[in-house]
Amino acid sequence: MADHVDAFIKQICEVIVGKTQAIKLAVACLLARGHLLIEDIPGVGKTTLSQALARSLALAFQRIQFTSDLLPADILGNSIFDQGKQRFVFHRGPLFSQMVLIDEVNRATAKTQSALLEAMEDNRISIDGVTYELPEPFFVIATQNPQHAVGTFPVARIAARPFSDADRAGRADRASERAMLLGMDRPRHAQGIEAEN
Repeated sequence: MADHVDAFIKQICEVIVGKTQAIKLAVACLLARGHLLIEDIPGVGKTTLSQALARSLALAFQRIQFTSDLLPADILGNSIFDQGKQRFVFHRGPLFSQMVLIDEVNRATAKTQSALLEAMEDNRISIDGVTYELPEPFFVIATQNPQHAVGTFPVARIAARPFSDADRAGRADRASERAMLLGMDRPRHAQGIEAEN
């Protein structure tokens, strides 16, 4: 098992350079069936990390951008009247995915944050008296801007409970940034393919 995990981490490290610790933490949270909260500034690879994890594991992936006007129904789904069936039909929201990236969780109001966190704790949601199970596995990576950022709402300490861990993605170290700029960060087989073309 450890060899498979190491190989998986190495594969992700080929996509995201210089962030081995953040990758290991994300994989540990995934294996522990938890969720990950990352607090950092925009543009440090949080979206790339979640997409790389989802693609490597062939998981259904959704990204939800949280904003101040986002409602719980926008992430959970809602019932819409179907005239042909003469009844309300539930349409699943983007939260019904195996891996979900919640971008800037602290830009949404407490009501929407609560709907997300309840779904994360229970692995299911209830709407109109009907309970819907979320897919397996169900893994959330949420990002939040630093608390002093304009237009953010605080994520209460109790609200952060469903997250297994919190981390800062951070910038890659100087050597890794240099390698990326020089094109030396790509796997050898990819460099060989490029050279042949």
